[in-house]
Amino acid sequence: MAAVKVINHTPLVPHLPKDVPLPPSPPESTSPPPPVKKKTRKNKTKEKEKVKEGMQGIKRQGEHERGNANEQHESEMLQPEPLKPLTWTSLTDSNSNSHPPIFTKDGSHFFSIVGERIKIHSTSSGKVVSTLPGPQDDGHQDIITSAILSAHNAFQLITASLDGTIKVWDFLEGILLRTINLEQPIHHVCGHEKIKDYVFVATAKAKKKGSSAGDEQPKPNRSAKAPPEESCIILRVSLKPQNPASGAKWHKSSQITPVGKTRYTAGLAVSASGEWLVAVAGHKAYVAQVSALKSGFTKYVSPDALTCLAVHPLEDYFVTGDAKGVVRLWYCLNQGRPAVANVEKRSQTSELHWHAHAVSSVAFTTNGAYLLSGGEEAVLVIWQLHSGKKEFVPRVGSPIKNVVVSRSSAAEEEYLLGLADASFAFVSSATLKLSRVFSRIKLDPVTSSSWASSSSATPLAVHSLSSTLILPSSHPSSLQTYSPSSSMLVAELEVSPSNRVSRQEEKMLEPSRVERVVISQSGEWMATIDRREGDESFRGEMYLKIWWWDKKSAFWILNTRVDRPHGLNKVTSISFSPSDDIQLVTTGEDRNVKTWRIRSTKDKKGNVEVSWTSRSSFGFRLEMPRDSAWSPDGSLLAVALDASMALYDSISNALQSTIVCSECPKISSIHFIGHHGQYIAVLGGPNLVVCDIINRSVRWHRRHDHPYVTLVPHPYQDTFATIHHSPSDTNNRLMVYSISSPTPLLSQTLPFGIRNLVWYPAPNRFARSRMFSLVGITHAFGVMLLGHDISVADEASSTKGLQKGQAVPKRSLFEEMFGVPALTDVSHHAVSSTIDTSLPWKSSETGSVFDTPAYLMPPMESLFDPLINGFLKLRLKENVDEEHQSGIQGVSDEMTAEPMDTEEPAFIEMGKVSADDILDIFIPFFKDITGLPDYPFHSDTRPVALTLPTTPSSHHAKPAPRTVASQKPNPNASSKKQASAPSVPAKTGKKRSRHSLA
Repeated sequence: MAAVKVINHTPLVPHLPKDVPLPPSPPESTSPPPPVKKKTRKNKTKEKEKVKEGMQGIKRQGEHERGNANEQHESEMLQPEPLKPLTWTSLTDSNSNSHPPIFTKDGSHFFSIVGERIKIHSTSSGKVVSTLPGPQDDGHQDIITSAILSAHNAFQLITASLDGTIKVWDFLEGILLRTINLEQPIHHVCGHEKIKDYVFVATAKAKKKGSSAGDEQPKPNRSAKAPPEESCIILRVSLKPQNPASGAKWHKSSQITPVGKTRYTAGLAVSASGEWLVAVAGHKAYVAQVSALKSGFTKYVSPDALTCLAVHPLEDYFVTGDAKGVVRLWYCLNQGRPAVANVEKRSQTSELHWHAHAVSSVAFTTNGAYLLSGGEEAVLVIWQLHSGKKEFVPRVGSPIKNVVVSRSSAAEEEYLLGLADASFAFVSSATLKLSRVFSRIKLDPVTSSSWASSSSATPLAVHSLSSTLILPSSHPSSLQTYSPSSSMLVAELEVSPSNRVSRQEEKMLEPSRVERVVISQSGEWMATIDRREGDESFRGEMYLKIWWWDKKSAFWILNTRVDRPHGLNKVTSISFSPSDDIQLVTTGEDRNVKTWRIRSTKDKKGNVEVSWTSRSSFGFRLEMPRDSAWSPDGSLLAVALDASMALYDSISNALQSTIVCSECPKISSIHFIGHHGQYIAVLGGPNLVVCDIINRSVRWHRRHDHPYVTLVPHPYQDTFATIHHSPSDTNNRLMVYSISSPTPLLSQTLPFGIRNLVWYPAPNRFARSRMFSLVGITHAFGVMLLGHDISVADEASSTKGLQKGQAVPKRSLFEEMFGVPALTDVSHHAVSSTIDTSLPWKSSETGSVFDTPAYLMPPMESLFDPLINGFLKLRLKENVDEEHQSGIQGVSDEMTAEPMDTEEPAFIEMGKVSADDILDIFIPFFKDITGLPDYPFHSDTRPVALTLPTTPSSHHAKPAPRTVASQKPNPNASSKKQASAPSVPAKTGKKRSRHSLA
């Protein structure tokens, strides 16, 4: 009740709405007007002097009163020192590139293009293991548009960018080998194994030429995606530099051969035989013979605009997708060349049509028998080419941008889908189901901007219990939970079940949108507002949903749903009270303020059910409440009205006071500043006002040239940060103020626009300091972390080369015949005596593991080993020794056991047993078999005595190695340890893991 005590420090009489004082009248109007007299020149001069003296007196009196009123506060609150500028980092990847991922030769890793960098992902886990370029290399200065693996070196990657350069990387070591500068923006690049040291590129004419000096970096062309009407030039470029001994950072190509001119290319590839170059642009497919590039292109016309291209891996034909959803196969590569160059022709084609919208990507399987296609429908279509039949993988989660086929030598063929929400989904070719999905933050700038245009509110909140962010997802009816510390997507919450169909014909379907989200200070409750606008055939929907945080499942569970909390009107604000007696307040365009409380009931079985119900509803003079804020202790509720603020008691809802802000004609948001609850900051258009609720007055006012966007108070200091628009739409201005002065402590320009901004809890050592820690959503729907000390585990920040690791040992003849022994994969270091053999999960908790959505669950093989190891108890050698000692009676004295070390497990390191030792064990056994009388193939009829160890079956002694009486003992073999049966179950049939990319 700190805020109430502060108010009661001075005498305050509660005012009813009708008793709100009006502003005082001017002093001249308090007395009746004097009688009218004829004014002379002397009287006029006397009146002017009296008015002048009166105005000066009033001015001196006002300055004296204001000085007395603020003297105490000015002595207590001095102007703080200026703050250092904030730094920021992006938690999301750039999603502007639609180039498909690229797999390494063995399929263990794949590359993805992220703006000006290349990320190298692990195929099994999806984690980023390295990035290009490294800190010691000069990377691209503009967006990377295309990349391919070198056809002659499996460990080299070739990248092309809009900065006009081609770079060759050794991704195994993570270093840059050479740079070729074309001084023209490059959109596509392709190559072939039969065309050594050459690549084909699609370049656009540069508006400004870069510098020709060899030791200067080329000037980047910061252009976005080229418009469709822009023309491109196809070139054959040699990767050999013109002057390799110059030592410059970049070189010119030793040979450049122009092929022809096209429209903006949607694809560029070389046929399987390496004889034909194919490019698609606009409504045409361009074909050129590699051996006769000077002859130019032959053009083949398509009825619709082409969007993607793929060549058959074995035969000379290609396939395209167009804007109408038609997949078309072209059989024009084997036709004779026309007598006249650069002419348009018709080609023999076949059509496959299922997609309702544009085809985003097409790809052939490795054997060329199947064709894959995907698009906006979020459905992968598998076409069987010889029969025309098709199969589907529906509901992959987001529109498909690209499809890639991967086939590792040690695994089955998989299809990698690059989705529009920056996720990667793997589809098994055997089951045609999603095997695993790798996601970071699911935000698509194109999709999100379309549904956010009609709503100014962008949901954003921080959950303190799990240290996660609550963000909007790629679909407007869902929220996603993201952990900045681990850089992983934790879960996705479907707030409002919606149809995920994109659109019907050309009209977009109206989805349900999550507009607001707020989390209580304890982190146990979350409230959301989702709305769907109505039309002529559908009545609008509005829901207030309150969620409870389940600590066991670490997920939000719906507790209460309120239909139309403010009728069909929009909800203007929603917030939880910070007090122990938690309340929820909502304000709406129906001019009402509603509070909600927790209600506990018991059912017939005595179980307590907790839900939320309406507590009160009130308003103020039929004015629309636009925002609400709670005091730090929860004793006061402030409601922003048109040009004033109303302060209510949180328990009785009694109006305590009203503060008129004439400087703000239309208040948009209010916030309590500091932890004392004495000051309130008010935003309204370009105006910023700080009010003192004790004196019920305005402390200071600042008017900016551009309107303010949002305000975030510091939770422990009397400072706050504001974001306001700038003349440029691409950036915003951040300012930090103190309640003592309108002079900002910090003013800096952000190179991005902010939609929403909230406080992000900083580390404990900076909790009570003056430093700021913020998280916001940009206009491009990127998530930015801003602050003075940013510490986030960014997986892309560490650049390192891929290590080859240990070499895979060569298989022996025995391993080639009978396979790799299962025990050789068991390592001594893999088993420790300190392993906790208790059950890892209870029976009730085991079933809840599988309640997670399938696309968020780990592979089943990763769950099998921890579960089985929890039920199986590890037997150590000391336990085995005790069992042997208990059963040692009756054992022959001739049997002697080797001394055992109690600190080692009951099995030896089989990984160190060579194949020759294994063969030596079986040689005596095979000789004994050949020496038996009934063996049909031996030449000597004399029987050979077979001597086996005489171990009584009733005892449990350690079995001795098998020996033959006729064979002399080998002194070298006797010194070696013999292999005994392991005391833990062995992983039989487990494949050897690949340690290198070769």
